[in-house]
Amino acid sequence: LHCKQRGRPSTSCSSRSQRGPDAKIYGPLWKSKYGPLVIVNVANAELIEQVLRQEGRHPVRTDMPHWRAYRELRNQAHGPLTEMGAKWQRIRSILNPRMLKPKHVSSYSNAINMVVTDFIDKVAWLRDTHGQGVMVHDLAGELYKFAFEGICSVLFETRMGCLNEVVPEQTQKFIVSVGEMFRLSQLVILFPKSTWPYLPFWKQFVAAWDYLFKVDDVQEKLQLGQPVEGEYLTHLLLSEQMTVTEILGSITELLLAGVDTTSNTISWTLYHMAKEPEIQEKLYQEVISVCPGEKVPTSDDIANMPYLKAVIRETLRLYPVVPGNARLTVENEIVVGDHLFPKKTLFHLCHYAVSYDEKVFPDPHTFLPERWLRGGEDRSKQHPFGSVPFGFGIRACLGRRVAELEMYLLLSRLIKQYEVKQDPAGTTVKAITRTLMAPATSINLQFLDRQVQ
Repeated sequence: LHCKQRGRPSTSCSSRSQRGPDAKIYGPLWKSKYGPLVIVNVANAELIEQVLRQEGRHPVRTDMPHWRAYRELRNQAHGPLTEMGAKWQRIRSILNPRMLKPKHVSSYSNAINMVVTDFIDKVAWLRDTHGQGVMVHDLAGELYKFAFEGICSVLFETRMGCLNEVVPEQTQKFIVSVGEMFRLSQLVILFPKSTWPYLPFWKQFVAAWDYLFKVDDVQEKLQLGQPVEGEYLTHLLLSEQMTVTEILGSITELLLAGVDTTSNTISWTLYHMAKEPEIQEKLYQEVISVCPGEKVPTSDDIANMPYLKAVIRETLRLYPVVPGNARLTVENEIVVGDHLFPKKTLFHLCHYAVSYDEKVFPDPHTFLPERWLRGGEDRSKQHPFGSVPFGFGIRACLGRRVAELEMYLLLSRLIKQYEVKQDPAGTTVKAITRTLMAPATSINLQFLDRQVQ
């Protein structure tokens, strides 16, 4: 990697570790290696903005060689996460409208609310059968099932049974395969591509992807010419803008992207609600003021709940689902700070580190939703690239609007139904990165019934 600083040799790009805390040691910009990858780490909001604003017409996160290798091995199509260049832009232009336009996304409210109702019932069942009437164990695991059920209800307009007392075997295997794929991804990428077929865990990696691409029995129905259900899936088929193989590739990647954001974020949110009852009470009062009695919140109601949105935003600051994003410069050399970087430079954007930068977020370790409210003093001083949990620009998260709607509807209804309290054991839960950020240990919380007001 050649990195030139204007007028003098570069020192800030020397080889270093890419961990977030290193920003305090090495400054906002340094070079590191991760397996065969050479990476320029960026841990400053202004510099992250400079990288993202020079991303070009067809931005590339990374070339994701291990994910792309699977598709080449099995002759599967790329989707919005793995495709690049003009082909990626074409796929996104077809997928975007019904995923990002508010009028289309709000139409998913009823389907999502039905899943929320089932999850609330599941919480009651878990308390009564496994939690002495109050405890729910492994909340993140249960929310993962909710999120998978929710995104399937949007994509397929059908239910997968994730919230049943006994989860169907195929559904459970899909959920396990997602976890295995993410876990093994960070191992495979450590080795040169030529060695992958000889790695002991390569077969497991391929097997996990094989199951993900089954997408239940959708592929078989399509090959047999049988009708399939689902507003979004049917829309893609009827539009005839994508081949069946491309649709399956995209649907698989949408399922991947649509689960972890919702499940992990709500897990952390409820964890903090239990730790800080004053914030929980403030949120509860907002929800019942907008939706009193037995009124079920809709997407229109969410528009009148700014504190709810601030709570989610603050959770995403402290626990970004993707702790570090990436950009590969494919079109031009770019200037970042006082440095000129050539084409093919891989940047690692250290969002987690910037989220805890006290220059951007005063008192960064405190859970403070007020910092996201309009008119707040902190909000006016914040750098717009201090926390970008859904990415930026045309390569931003395709499922953002659906994920937000799921989180808002679920959290508002859970807080309205239950008072959430800490695990009496007082267990502290820390975060861990398995490609995505997740709780390192189980989150166990008490759910106490509220009286309807």
